[in-house]
Amino acid sequence: MTACNAHGKGADVRLRCCLATSCSLQGAEALLETLREGSRQADTDRNGPFEHGRTLEIRRVGCLRLCGRGPLLALDGGPGQGLYGALSPEQVAPLLTLLNADTATGAETLQAALLKLQPQRLDPELPFFRHQRPLVLQHCGWIDPEQIDSALAAGSYQQLLRCLDEHTPAEVRQRIRRSGLRGRGGAGFPTGLKWERVAAEPAEPRFVVANGDEGDPGAFMDRTVMESDPHRLLEGLLIAGYAVGADRGVLFVRAEYPLAVARLRQAIAQAEADGLLGDAVGGRRFRFRISLRVGAGAYVCGEETALMAAIEGRRGTLHPRPPYPAEQGLWGQPTLINNVETLAAIPAILAMGPEAYAAIGSGRSRGTKVFSLSGAIRHSGVVEVPMGLSLRTLVEELGGGAPPGRRIKAVQTGGPTGGFVPLELLETPIDYEALAALGSALGSGGLVVIDADTSIPDLVLHGLRFCAGESCGKCIPCRAGTATLVQLLEQLQSGGGDRGPDHALALIEELAPMVRASSLCGLGQGAPNPLLSSLRQFRAEYIPGPGSGAAP
Repeated sequence: MTACNAHGKGADVRLRCCLATSCSLQGAEALLETLREGSRQADTDRNGPFEHGRTLEIRRVGCLRLCGRGPLLALDGGPGQGLYGALSPEQVAPLLTLLNADTATGAETLQAALLKLQPQRLDPELPFFRHQRPLVLQHCGWIDPEQIDSALAAGSYQQLLRCLDEHTPAEVRQRIRRSGLRGRGGAGFPTGLKWERVAAEPAEPRFVVANGDEGDPGAFMDRTVMESDPHRLLEGLLIAGYAVGADRGVLFVRAEYPLAVARLRQAIAQAEADGLLGDAVGGRRFRFRISLRVGAGAYVCGEETALMAAIEGRRGTLHPRPPYPAEQGLWGQPTLINNVETLAAIPAILAMGPEAYAAIGSGRSRGTKVFSLSGAIRHSGVVEVPMGLSLRTLVEELGGGAPPGRRIKAVQTGGPTGGFVPLELLETPIDYEALAALGSALGSGGLVVIDADTSIPDLVLHGLRFCAGESCGKCIPCRAGTATLVQLLEQLQSGGGDRGPDHALALIEELAPMVRASSLCGLGQGAPNPLLSSLRQFRAEYIPGPGSGAAP
């Protein structure tokens, strides 16, 4: 097999098979094995695809992004090149015919193979792909996530070594500040400023934590990075450690991501074996080690203080701030915590330059953002687009709009603690401030499209039950307040109780802001947001009687 770089140079023909979670669950493993077996048989045939010096590579890759059409296969080079979806092992024969086309196949046989594959071939001009700008996801779907050589051929760790050779830690921090990058975990705090605060602390040792506890229903952006390009995350973590003066890193990943956990463990071992982790990173005078911790599945552990408690082996409950992790974090030491996407953006920023990155986006929201599209939409999957793009473009062009026979009513952004943007406001740009002005939130990037047949109150009640069940119980406003909101909403939906719906609704509108204002962490503070947002945008659905319920 000919050695090849990440984006397709080397072999004459390449077949990239997505082995991320979504495609694996749709049969990608069996499909890959069938392809490899067919290739082995052809290789021993006199008229096989390797005759006349042609080379073929069948590569396991990470996410090819159009998850709703999996399992996905990309064919590079030769007749029929392009992306194929929903292929079964039984449909591999025509694909193998295409791979062998130049040497053994006549025109009629080739045409027949192309016709058989046409239903599975995806339009290369789909707006889903055309409008994206992959920076964080640049190598996803191209490299083999289980082979460090594949990542190195794509340029992994080059920016780390460049920083070690050419820039002081202060210079690296300044470059990140100039880029305008803000935390992609939801809060949107300026990343460079956070790094400066940790670096300014006199205490040592310092820690850097990658927060991979992605718990929002409908969110799978960080999972995509960890499964598809784990070395990019490690590189971002190493650069952050160098910039803030830390020598220890921790990856905290939720247990529900077994493939991500396995590939990260493998990537750490490979980086250590190649001298990119350890006492002399890349042969330079920089020491850094990374450990991996697997969370027990508590949603609240996505909050920084609860996350640190879990890493230390304690129950994942939060504590009030200050002190902030930058001052007293893991084991009482200064700690930098960034989410996975934030750290994965660092190599791209340094490669293109902070000014070029800052030129992307709008307002105070710079660069690109990764979103997971799901719900009532034609094209579900993972996208990376410039900040400032309108929700309408994201939903109707990249996402393809609603499936046949269905109509879009709203989009929920920000997960179970986000809010709702109705159809008539989809021109809203995707940035932190614009969504907050509507009572919604950018969040970590989960975006769920809701159709006209869905009851907004039912959806809100489902989210509130989730938040109430995930409360750590540390503070009364969250522990008791979310449970009470669930009871009041259930009462409202059943007619309002003894004092009627108006009273139940008044209690909800009095209690929800109190829970939001007095809870200790983002779970309790955000839990009322979908309720308040939907009362603002879809109030009629909460009032029992004619015309209530889902929109016609």
